[in-house]
Amino acid sequence: MRIFVTGASGFVGSAVVEKLIAAGHEVLALARSDASAAALLAAGALVHRGDLDDRQSLRAGALLADGIIHTAFNHDFSRYAQSCAEDAEVIAALGEAIAGTQKPLVVTSGLGLLAGGMQVTEQDMPDFGPNAMPRVATERAVAELVGQGLNVSLMRLPPSVHGKGDHGFVPILIGIARQTGVSAYIGDGDNAWPAVHRFDAARAYVRAVEVAMPGSVYHAVAETGIAFREIAGVIGKRLGIPTVSKTPDAATDHFGWFTHFAKLDCPAASDITRRQLGWSPTEAGLLADMKTAGYFEP
Repeated sequence: MRIFVTGASGFVGSAVVEKLIAAGHEVLALARSDASAAALLAAGALVHRGDLDDRQSLRAGALLADGIIHTAFNHDFSRYAQSCAEDAEVIAALGEAIAGTQKPLVVTSGLGLLAGGMQVTEQDMPDFGPNAMPRVATERAVAELVGQGLNVSLMRLPPSVHGKGDHGFVPILIGIARQTGVSAYIGDGDNAWPAVHRFDAARAYVRAVEVAMPGSVYHAVAETGIAFREIAGVIGKRLGIPTVSKTPDAATDHFGWFTHFAKLDCPAASDITRRQLGWSPTEAGLLADMKTAGYFEP
């Protein structure tokens, strides 16, 4: 199959490209810059120049492919709601390109949408109401395409997709700890983050586009839930600073804009995903990976 991949030079997307090629697929990778194009060519992908704001380039790339994996997302949290709305527009554009076909489209979402302290499964759905989190726009857009009979599925990623080169939530926590001189958690720190290594997540995407089951929801979850306190503990030990509890009120001063994510409690199962995709994670777990994957290098 020829698979069109958005976000192909990103942390998750580049792993997806690597695993698609290893599985014998041809990759058509969306590239915005010359540097991204060169890196993708070196990885063995074909390059399709364009970006998320150019809806015509997205449609054109989708038309040239047998399937699509959408991993791109603007992670500028200063404009998070706008980025979520734009993601819904991107999904709609990709949907237009596959209308009237059975081409599979796999769309990335986040398990943080379902945070509530109870373990969730692939059958659980987020709140679509007026007070819903902005990222629900992604899942709403997918539901609309599925309702139109298109072959679209969701891949929900956990708060920590880890591995060498990670620039996501765990590096942000390390940066806050370095800045403040303490590694903190909130309350008892029992709120749980599920996690997955980027290469295990990539293999799940490959299987999802191959299996092509319309309307399916997958959880790329290797570890159901790691106590935030344990993550903070590794950070404190590696940096040689105290690991401390913050009250909910004090947490805002410590974590700033990241407070919402530091509070996330979203343990998640992946039994259905493993069964439907024949997927079994094999890479290192988060706490072990934090100690060996360069997270604390200058």
